[in-house]
Amino acid sequence: MPAVTQGEPTAVASFESSRDLLFGVAYRVLGSATDAEDIVQEAWLRWDRVDHSRVADPRSFLVQVATRLALDRLRWAKARREAYVGQWLPEPLPTGPATEEGAERADSVSMAMLVVMETLSPLERVVFVLREAFEFSFAEIAAVVGRSEVAVRQLARRARSNVRARRPRFRQDREVRRRVTERFLAACLGGDLRALLDLLAPEVTLSIDGNGRRGVARNPVEGAAKVARLLVCGLRRVLRPSGAGAGAAGDIGSGSIVDVNGGPAALITAGGEPIAVIVVDVDGAGLVTRIWIIANQDKLGGVGADRRPRSNRHIRAAG
Repeated sequence: MPAVTQGEPTAVASFESSRDLLFGVAYRVLGSATDAEDIVQEAWLRWDRVDHSRVADPRSFLVQVATRLALDRLRWAKARREAYVGQWLPEPLPTGPATEEGAERADSVSMAMLVVMETLSPLERVVFVLREAFEFSFAEIAAVVGRSEVAVRQLARRARSNVRARRPRFRQDREVRRRVTERFLAACLGGDLRALLDLLAPEVTLSIDGNGRRGVARNPVEGAAKVARLLVCGLRRVLRPSGAGAGAAGDIGSGSIVDVNGGPAALITAGGEPIAVIVVDVDGAGLVTRIWIIANQDKLGGVGADRRPRSNRHIRAAG
């Protein structure tokens, strides 16, 4: 950001007061913290070039700019994701523990929600994010996306229906999910097939984003027996640090529990570097129904014990 010169403090303050909101919107639209940060930077550059005296509502102006930038990037990213080798999963975002009053908005950044939102059209996703996560009015959203209020209502209704059809109908208890994640991590690291089978729901589904890494399942794996065998027999290959030789295949480093995307997750590290984030969803009986493993090294730059959670404040303020 440029140095502040005389006459600029108000404009800079207006931008800073909206920065977390802009990041929160962009991340939910794109599923990428890296891209969201780029959007915030580009929004600043555009804000820096306008005549601020002609902007009646800086917050609305900035949200409109950032949202349109994110929408354009999402349309471009959709094509790239369709050609992605293997399964594309959102970039993990470090977050703080969700408070009770922030639980609804924290859910909007959960891995499960972000994956579901990938099924929406770009415009549906933008409308859904602004309406459901940030409670913008239909009139405000219409101004942001350049559509009529009637069209926005139809988009919101269609998006909400699609999301509800794919999301669990109950709220997961955070502490239960944390305990299950701890047990799941221990079973994976210990190669304990029996313990894994005890934790997995019969219809469990596993998705791995390995960015085309050899030996990584490129399609979802379904069923407790198949998933458990893959986790026990194949996890060490999947999570082997990049560049490690064949002799290192048996060492998948150490694990810990971290807060990612509004809930507990397992972080696997080796040599102080993150090599995978594992997120699980659990049902009302405490059984694991969905497993997402992000082992794409390009998506793990923001996680790790020795890294400052670059976006905690974004989620705390914006979601």
